[in-house]
Amino acid sequence: MKRFIRPLPRRTMLRGLVTGALAAAGATATTAATASLAGCGTPLAAGLTGADPAPGTVEYWNLFGGGDGVRMRQMEQGYRAADPDHRLRAVTLAWGDPYYTKLALATVGDQPPDVAISHLTRMTTLVEAGLLRELTPGDLARHGLTPDRFNQRAWRAGLIDGRVYGIPLDTHPFVLFYNTDICDRAGLLDADGQLTPIRGEDGFRDALDRVKAVTGRYAATHGVNADPASPWRLFQTMYSQLEGEILADNGRRIVLDDDKARQVLDHLRLLTVELDLIPSADYQGAIALFADGQAGFHLNGEWEISTFQTAGLPFGMTLVPNVFGGPHAVQADSHMLVLPRQRHLDQAGLDRSLGFVRFLLDQSETWAAGGHVPTWQPFAASDAYRSMTPQSNYAAAADTAVYDPPAWYSGSGSNFEAVIGSAVGAVEGGQLTPDDAIAQIRSDLAVLAATPSPV
Repeated sequence: MKRFIRPLPRRTMLRGLVTGALAAAGATATTAATASLAGCGTPLAAGLTGADPAPGTVEYWNLFGGGDGVRMRQMEQGYRAADPDHRLRAVTLAWGDPYYTKLALATVGDQPPDVAISHLTRMTTLVEAGLLRELTPGDLARHGLTPDRFNQRAWRAGLIDGRVYGIPLDTHPFVLFYNTDICDRAGLLDADGQLTPIRGEDGFRDALDRVKAVTGRYAATHGVNADPASPWRLFQTMYSQLEGEILADNGRRIVLDDDKARQVLDHLRLLTVELDLIPSADYQGAIALFADGQAGFHLNGEWEISTFQTAGLPFGMTLVPNVFGGPHAVQADSHMLVLPRQRHLDQAGLDRSLGFVRFLLDQSETWAAGGHVPTWQPFAASDAYRSMTPQSNYAAAADTAVYDPPAWYSGSGSNFEAVIGSAVGAVEGGQLTPDDAIAQIRSDLAVLAATPSPV
């Protein structure tokens, strides 16, 4: 007779892992690798080793680097300066899985920050793991955080089973940068110096041909190899214009439309391998070629606005062209302000955290300067934002944003994006045919879809 052993609940297993992680954190806090974060004065120390902050302090974790990090620190300093009673302890952790792992460990260990950043596309997994606090209508209304004051696409996409677990700070879409000098010489600007609308496969191809005739090198750049994120974002934008879906049933079923995927991949292969309009460059190489004037277009997330401003490049920004004629969709994500679950959070602590959230939203002008589209309508609908260019020129992307389909393995920086982006990049680099790429995507996604969620 076989004896079956009941497996431990995953939450119990997580707590066991946390216990080990806490012990390891305490034992290695003085190593060079952790010295910058493990000191008693950091939120990570508080989250992983139990050091207590001063009473009334808001602890805030985020994952912003580069220009985003600079602006977020300005907003944090503004919170401290606004009121002598405002005490804030903020830390920036490594982007992607390392950040979410630390956040999960600290929360399961009942030592989370008061407020944290999460990508909207990561929230379903966090909620299913019991890591986020639900935000009730009454609590939100007390701080003026009612649904009507936010971009509705981001607000509704962030709901989980109709409930609120996060407040959208922004929408960050994939956009088209263009060199205004090159595009002017190519005859692509209107009387106001804006890029004339580009529509359809032929229109996109014509614009690229005209730009290449000016540069003598390339028409456009985006990160083709090394980093799968850029190929994924471009594929998802164009595939969504064909109204294609990839996953269903929370990632348990693959519904990739091979014909629509092939149409996109054939088009991308034409532009890269066959016509050499887009080079096979990595992320930084693609930025450098555009900044150096060797290409007139650059496809990327709007957050690179600071890079080209610093370079002194004459450029504008707009929506990625509607190449395939369907809805003008664009791949995007949103940064959400969330409250990790705490076992003992009193009303004063909750209001302090939501007050900090409201303060950050009221600083949306600072945040929007870095390229992100504000979701906070008191600023997004203002003359101040409309006059902010080139940022406001692609604001419509927030209303047509396409987020990753929900699955435990999807979301920004996920295995889902890596699987598809790697295959798409291989097509653009000439290493795979479109049919081979589709087969690879299906095979790799099937493994993920059949794997139980680890939470």
